[in-house]
Parts: sequence; C-alpha cells; structure tokens
Amino acid sequence: MTALLVDSHCHLDYLEEAGDLDGVIARARNAGVGTLLTISTKLSTWEGVHAIARRYPEVWCSVGVHPHEAEKEGQETPDRLIALAAEPEVVGIGETGLDFYYEHSPRRAQEASFRSHIAAARETGLPLIVHARDADDETVRVLREEYAAGAFPGVIHCFTAGPALAEAALEIGFSISLAGIVTFKTADALRETVRRVPLDRLLVETDAPYLAPVPYRGRTNEPAYVPHTAARLAELKEVTLEALAAATTANFFRLFAKAVAPGAAAR
Repeated sequence: MTALLVDSHCHLDYLEEAGDLDGVIARARNAGVGTLLTISTKLSTWEGVHAIARRYPEVWCSVGVHPHEAEKEGQETPDRLIALAAEPEVVGIGETGLDFYYEHSPRRAQEASFRSHIAAARETGLPLIVHARDADDETVRVLREEYAAGAFPGVIHCFTAGPALAEAALEIGFSISLAGIVTFKTADALRETVRRVPLDRLLVETDAPYLAPVPYRGRTNEPAYVPHTAARLAELKEVTLEALAAATTANFFRLFAKAVAPGAAAR
C-alpha cells in the first residue's frame, strides 16, 4: 500500500500517560499512518493536547469539551473555543455532542455545550467533531435546528448509530468516521449502514486507546491499528485497500482543510 492513511480521531494525551508516545508515533509511521488528529475532551487539559500537536509534525489537534465533561467544563458561549481555535495546530472543534448512555453530565448541560461548539464551528469554519451515543434522535434534532440557523462542516466520529443519524448527517454535508467497532463480529447492523455511505464521505479512526479492532480487540488501541479498520471498510465498499486509503485521506484533508498533508509546506 502506497497511499498514507489518516487516524482522524485519537487521544494521544491518554497514550502519553503510558510513557511511550514516541513509540506510538513511530509505530504509526511504520504502519503507513501519515497524519493523526488528537482530540480534546476537556479545556483544563487542552494545553497537553496542544503540546503534543506542536511536538510532532504529523499530528494536529482539536479544541473542545466531551459531553461527559459538560457539567463541569461545558461552554455556555463559543468565545473560548473560538480563541483557542486560532492556534495553528487546531483544525477542528470538539469532541462534543450527546451521550445518554452514561449520562455523566445532565442532558441540558450537554445540549447547551453542544450548541456552543456548533456556534464555534460556524464562526471559525473548522469542522465539528460529534460524539453521539444513545442519543440519535436528539442529535439529529440539534444538528438540523442549528444547521437551519447557518451551515457548518462536521463529522460524526466513531459512528455506531443506525441509518437515521447517518442519513441526517449526510444530508447536511457531514462525514462519517468509522473506528474498530466495524470489525467486530457483532457489528452486522453497523456494516449494513456503512455500505450505504458514499465513499467520499468516509473517514477512518482508532479512538485510541479505546476500541481496538480485530485482531487486537481487548488490547490498548493505538494509531498503528488504523489499517485493520481500513481493510474492513475496503471490503465493505468493494474497493482495494489502497483505494480506500486514498479516498479517506483525501476526505480528511478536504474536511479538515486547515491541516497540511505530509510533504506539503510547513504549518
């Protein structure tokens, strides 16, 4: 395979805590993963996320507050997100969204913060990175209401939902990002939905250190495992792995337009 892959969503600050981030990055390079997007989950730890993106030329970062953290760190206005998004390494807003599975934060706080992130994405033009779990209908409602007030780009990350959320996301121009779950034996319904997603709207990710794909399921996930998810997607889309890599990489840089492809001009 000559086309480089992108890990469009990982948490390198979590992997850094294990003390082998240089090794993680090196293994990703050796696996053909040329670009990584490390994701912010709390503004209180964002400086560490940003520092990683500044340290490695192939790493970019986002700025945002995960819905789990909405009660303590949720943003009532987009102002701080917009300010931090001006940093050269910041290419996306999030992750944000709704999680009604764990409900670590009240639903009202999650939705308010979600809408502030959307406002930041609309203002900056940077794509919104959406987390949705057990909240498909509510996520669709918020996205449609906000999109009616003004367009904004985005992606549903680690997509595990049904066709209704996929169709709504595609309708407003969003992309769909797939993680290792698509390789699990129990994911037939997800795979059926993925078959109907156009190739030019697909991204691949690890969500590392979570959700390692088969054959590494149960282990700590890392960006070097992206090719296993990409290979399964290539089968589903009935294309070669090289074609899948080329398409998802092009999709990433089209969506995250502030990011610079490997070999291009320095940031």
